[in-house]
Order: sequence, then C-alpha cells, then structure tokens
Amino acid sequence: MKSQYPVKHRSAQPRLLLSAISLAVLALTNQASAQSDDANMTRVEVTGSSIKRVANEASLPVTSIKAEDMVKQGMTTLADFMMALPQSASLAPSNAGSGTNINLRGLGVNRTLVLLNGRRLANEAIADGYANLDVIPMSAIARVEVLRDGASSIYGSDAIGGVVNFITKTQFDGLQLTAQAVQPEKKGGGDEQRVTATWGKGNLQTDGWNVYATVDAHQRTALAASDRAYLSSVDKLTQLGRAPTLGTGGNATPANFTTPTNKTAQNPYGTRGCLAPYSIAGQKGTCVIDNNEYGNALYANQQVTFYARGTLKLSEDHTVSIDYSRGEEFIKATRNPTNALAVKGVAPILPSTSKWYPGGSGGVPAVAGLNNAPLTVTWAVADLGAATTKDVQLNQRVAVTDEGIIGGWDYKAGLVIGISNRDNYYDSGYVIGQGLIDGLKNGKLNPFGLQDADGKAYLASIGVDGAKNRTSKSTFTGVDFTASKALMELSGGSLALAVGADLHRDTTEDTKLAIVSDVTYANTSPSHGEGQRNVAALFAEINAPVTKTLELNGAVRADHFNDFGTTVNPKISFRWEPAKQLMFRGSANTGFRAPTLFDAYGYRLPGATGLTAAKWDDPLLCPGGTPGVAGTGTPVAGQVAANVCNVQLPKQTGSNAGLKPEKSKGYTLGVVMEPFKDATLSLDYWNIRMTDMLANLPEQVYFLDPVKYAAYFVRNADGTLNYLNNTTMNLGGQKAAGIDVSASYVFPKTSYGTFRVNLDGTYLTQFDNQLFDGSPFVSNIGQFGVASNGTTSSFPIITYRWKHTLRLNWASGNWNSTLTQNYNSKYTDQNLVAKQYWRDINSYKLWNVTTTYNGFKNVQITAGITNLFNAEPPATNHSGYTFGYLSSAASPIGRSYNVRATYTF
Repeated sequence: MKSQYPVKHRSAQPRLLLSAISLAVLALTNQASAQSDDANMTRVEVTGSSIKRVANEASLPVTSIKAEDMVKQGMTTLADFMMALPQSASLAPSNAGSGTNINLRGLGVNRTLVLLNGRRLANEAIADGYANLDVIPMSAIARVEVLRDGASSIYGSDAIGGVVNFITKTQFDGLQLTAQAVQPEKKGGGDEQRVTATWGKGNLQTDGWNVYATVDAHQRTALAASDRAYLSSVDKLTQLGRAPTLGTGGNATPANFTTPTNKTAQNPYGTRGCLAPYSIAGQKGTCVIDNNEYGNALYANQQVTFYARGTLKLSEDHTVSIDYSRGEEFIKATRNPTNALAVKGVAPILPSTSKWYPGGSGGVPAVAGLNNAPLTVTWAVADLGAATTKDVQLNQRVAVTDEGIIGGWDYKAGLVIGISNRDNYYDSGYVIGQGLIDGLKNGKLNPFGLQDADGKAYLASIGVDGAKNRTSKSTFTGVDFTASKALMELSGGSLALAVGADLHRDTTEDTKLAIVSDVTYANTSPSHGEGQRNVAALFAEINAPVTKTLELNGAVRADHFNDFGTTVNPKISFRWEPAKQLMFRGSANTGFRAPTLFDAYGYRLPGATGLTAAKWDDPLLCPGGTPGVAGTGTPVAGQVAANVCNVQLPKQTGSNAGLKPEKSKGYTLGVVMEPFKDATLSLDYWNIRMTDMLANLPEQVYFLDPVKYAAYFVRNADGTLNYLNNTTMNLGGQKAAGIDVSASYVFPKTSYGTFRVNLDGTYLTQFDNQLFDGSPFVSNIGQFGVASNGTTSSFPIITYRWKHTLRLNWASGNWNSTLTQNYNSKYTDQNLVAKQYWRDINSYKLWNVTTTYNGFKNVQITAGITNLFNAEPPATNHSGYTFGYLSSAASPIGRSYNVRATYTF
C-alpha cells in the first residue's frame, strides 16, 4: 500500500493565524521551540531532525522541559508532566491497569510515539500499541522534548499526534540520594512516597568514560471512595440525575430475589432499611449496593525503575555506550464484591431446604406468598469485600549505541532489545462461580446477610486468591543507522544531508488462562492471540539554509510492513527569520498507521469478553424509555428489571482481522517573536486530517440509536443479549486543528529577586469525528464525542476548547518559588439523564505552589502544596464515571503537601 499526499493550505487558516497574531502581540508570551538556556553554540540533535545544528535554530515546534523544572513545579511522576502538558488530552492514570500513557492532541495514545533517547521501547504488553510511562526511570531523565507537529519521517510515520522523547543524563559522577513524600490534608489514602539513589563515576571529558546507575521507587496508597464520600454522596448523585436509590433489585447484600411465577424483584429486608453499609434501600422494596462502600477513587500503585548507562569515549570522534532500563509496576484494581451469576445457563438458586430461606431456621424474615418456591437470587457477596485484581508490568530494554565521525560524516548506529511482560492476578475477593451456586444449594451460604463460621470457611475453600489469570508479552528488536554530512556551503550556511535506515520486529502474545472460565464474575473466557510484524524503513533528510534568514528542510520515509505493504511519507518544513525579533516557521507531512498487533491479531472470542463501562437499558428487553437514558425503560413480560434495565450489559471487545491502516495529512504554520525586551511569543497553528480512523464506538452511540445499530446487538435464540459488538473498527475520518500559544516575560531584576511569567496553552479550533465514511462530522470540542479513547478506555474522548499551564516564578539567591495554574475550560456534560438534570461542567483550575531552597551545603529542599485552593474534581452525570466526577481529568485527593530532600555527596 502506498500513501503519498500533496498538502493544500486552506486560505482560512492563515487568516485566522494572522488575526490571532495581531491580538496576541500585546500579550506576554514564550517561544515554545526546543531552546535551552545553556545551549550556547553546541551542535546538538533536536527531536524531529537527524541533522545536528545549534539548538535555537529549530524550525519545528518542540516543547522542552528540564528535569529540574519538573522538580520546581512539584511533579512527582511522569503522569504529572503528562496531565499538565497543554497539548495532551490524556486520561488521568487514576485507575488504569495499563498505567500512564500520553495522548497528544486527543488523537489517541496509539498515535503518540514515545521514545527513550530517540529510540522506541517495547509497548505495554496487552494492547501493544503504546508505551507505559510509569516504567520509564524518572530519576535518570535530563529533559523531555515534545515534537508537536505530527507524523515524523525520522522516527516513524505512525506518530500522527506527535513525538515525546525522554532523554536521559549522558553522565553522572558522585552519589545523590532523594526522598519525597506527598500527604493529603484529608484523612484516608492517596499518600505517596518516593526514594531515589543515583551513583556514577568517571568524566567523559577528562577520563574518557563514565558509568552511572539510578534506582527510583514510588508508591501511592489506595484512596477509597468512602474516604471522599462527599464527592459521590447519594444527595450529590441525585442532583446530577443519577440517584442510586432509583435502582431496582440488582445484586446486593441482602440479596434480591425472584420466583418462577413472580419476576418482580423482592427482598426480605427491603422495608427494614437493607444492611448498612453494604446496601441502601432501592425502589419497590428492594436493596441496591452502596458503591461508596467498595469503590476505590484511586487504586494502589507501586513503581520501581532502574537505569544504568556506561559510556566509553574511544577517541575525540568516536563514543560507544550501552544502557539498560528496567521498570516494574503493579496496580491493584477493585470493583464491587463478587456476584453470584449463572454458570452454563444455571442460575443461582436458593432452595426451600436451605435454613436461610425466608422464614426458615436461619432467622431470615418470612415473605408472604412464597410457598417454598425456589428463589433466583441477585447477590453481591459482601463477606468477600471488594473484588481486587493485581496487574503487574515489567518492561526491560537494552540499547547499544555507537556514534562519531567517519570521513566527515556524523554517524549513529544502534541496537535495541526490549521486552514487556504483563501478568494479572486475582488478588482477593474472587471465587469459583460454581462454588457459589453449590453453596446456595447445600445451605452453606446465606445470600441475605453476612456468613456464619461455616459460610466463611466455605467461601475460603472456593477462593482463588493469588491465582494468575492472564499473561501477556510484547517485544521490540531493532537496529538503526543514521549518517549526516554538510555537502556544500550556501548563503545561509551548510547544505546538510542525512540518510538512515532501521529494521525492527514487533511481537505480541496474550493468553487468558483456563481459570477465567471458572471465575464467573470475571465474565470472560480463555483465549489466546499472538502476532508479529517486521518493518524495514529508509529515510532521508536535507536541510538547506538558503539565505541567512531562510532555511528549508525536507524529509521522506519509506516503510515496508510485511503485513500491510509499503508506504512513503514525506515531511517538509521551513524557517524564515526576517528580523532578529521575528521568525516564521511551518511544516507539512503525511502519516500512516497500521493496526496494532493486538487490534489485528489479538484474541477474538465468539461471545462476551466483559461488561459495558456504564449502565444501560437493553433496547429490546427494556424498551419504551428515553434513548440513551438508563432506567427509563420497562422490562418486557418475563424479564427481570435488574437484568435488563439500568444494568451493565455484556460486551465483546478484541481484535478485528479485517482492519486496514489509517492515513493522515497534517501541517503547521507558526510565528515566534520578541515584541519587546525579555518578552517572547510563539503561536503555532496545527491541522491534522485522518481517514479510516481505528477506534471503538463509544457505548452511548449504540443506545442513542439502537435501530440504526441493531446489527451490533448480537442476541441469543431467546432474544436475550449475547453481547454488544464493541471491537476495534475502521471508522470514518477525524479533523483536528488548533493554535498552540506560548509566552514568557522576565521582569526587570529587583532587589527582591527575579520574577518570570510563563504561559503555555492550546486553543482548539476544530475537533470533528466521523463515525463512518460518508456520515456527518460531529464536533467533539467541549463535549463528550462520538469516538472513544480506543485501546485504553471505552469512554468518549475529552477535548477542551482551551487548556493551559501558567507559571509564575520568583528566584533570589538560594530561593526559587513557582506558582502554577493548570486550567481546563468548561465542558458540556454527557446529559444522558432526564432533561431537568442537563448541565455544563465548569472550568477546572488547579493551583500548585512549590519552593526550593539550596542554602544548605550539598542539600536541596523542595516543599509545596498541590491543589492549593482544595478544588474538587468536576462533577459529571456521565454514567460511566461511577463516583459522579471526572476521574479521567482530575484527582479526588484534594489539597496535599509535598516535601522533597536531595543530598549530593
């Protein structure tokens, strides 16, 4: 397959940009290219180019942040960096088992290329489409560079959203120890601890060699929903149109039940207040589970990373290095207690012979009219507590690099071997599903209350604590070579050429083990998927300083995929500096992204692989309600409301062998200026167009128009829902565009110190999704969209009209203080609730303050306050957010205190 697109500039965009320039030239703003204060005149390789040059000559829009600046802003993890980046529309890593990933431009984590020292890592093992930032050694990072202009002809044409390059320290000599703690003001979990140790010896300049190693350990304790119960109280959820007391007859303790002749749910304790704190009273004398009792607002998380690097300078022109990184992480995920579910079509039945039958010897209150009929129970086993899984990831990478000069050519060659493993375990609260059915039948288990000693012993006997249920592995093996040389002198400098090649192989293997068929509550089946892909690439870049003020750059990349053919993708850029205080720049590119190995070759089961993220009404078995608004339908005769109305429905996810690659075209046009002394301004307009977009449909799409999407509701012979088809598919197109704004001003120095203000923001002018080719484009700006976040979540993409980071800095002597504001503009809520509850989500402003002191010998102390004004996370009526607030966009922790101390020997 070939992909080669001419790029046409639309006249409206340049006019829009010039209008924005005329307004913004009065503001205080900052150049966002990769300019380093200490760049001087050293020739370096800047992310986005293979040709070495003076760093401040960069023509592509690159954001660079140093490790010390992360410290000054109070960042404790790379997740903090990712969430603060205005160009990132990432989901907060609150509960994601896949860890932290980055989503530039909101185009999806699969379209953001993450590099470590300019080379790829092995991807997260299950989806094999993106890197988990948690396994990158933060203590080894020197700086992070973000290439914001989309598809790269140098690193890979799949970088449609951009490139994030984590660059480690080239050398370290000495010993440095750091300890850090984050303590929330409110009681409960969510506290963090971090320790790092870095040791190194040797100096490349004087000794000709250096070796160093660093270890970084970080943990965060779980924050239970009950620790912040006010955020999702019954009253608050009711105000949002999601009153939990509207539920009828779902799984709870005490259990609700039906009989063969009465499908209306009943409960022996429904009129007695149910059983606090495990359940609360629902509708029609039933009990419903209290999510606040079991849910975790933040999951427990632990990361340990290790990085070692050895460098040997063979001569002035030749250097070899080898580095090894190892990152391990576990995340404990929780859900409501195990439910007693049907096994092989046999429902959980309580016979009249059980002492726990209403009115029996076990003391359960009698219920009129039962006449010893067997009871089908909907039971959440409160004794087991929250059902918890432990997800463990281990990512390792070895990279060998040789670089230098031969015959006037700058060259660089490398070998990378990366392995990513991911295993999932039943940590606690899961049992064999058949065991629950047997325990009800033989009278051991009481579905209407907590267990006696015999019941507890029986539950322990059918438990699967510690058992592994899934194992996955992905690998990346690659070799690359790049050479560049000045060919001739032009009016503005040297005409330079770079050529390169890389060859890499990706593999993936994912297995759900046999035990998953026994643990019914996991709602999945054994499966196995595997795939591999070989990619060979040739690329070339030429940089032409035509005059002292005009520089042109062109690059082209040809990739051959063994499963998707050959694609050729060019990229061009320019830089024009008509005056010292004014510079214009722009670029244009095409992109090509093959389906990930998981999307194309992962597991594909004939039935359901999980449940919908949100609760819905089955449109066939619970009809008559408002489309997309759960709990408004009425069950048809013979159906139980708790099974078909306002309930999570079976869903099928997995691979799709019929997928085809997606393609893109993009361009940027920008200006960098110095309107007056010590003030800088940059504005970069960016525009990206995609076709055949690979994604999942958000769940609400199906339920807002169930007639149109009826074919995706796969049903059994009796009409019950087998599964909702939510596999990855080729959708239509996507149009995204916006303006990046960066600003800086350094105030005149005073006796009180130096003051600086920085602003980095992104304003979206367009973000349109098209569900299928030929269908209308629908705007996603400031509202939940019609395309999902794909691999990591079935939630719709969240894109803010305006997002910025504002920093106010003061420095004097040994003191340095930074006040930071992270801002997201307002949002229209999902509003799939009764019309009187329709609402907007207000803008979210998070203020952090951090102060660093270097006055003690060999010691640096940093202290600060995160969420200075204790802003609550924005509330939402989106039914996929269990606790009623946007956990994907903000933290529920509240105000917290951060202290960090570093000692350098």
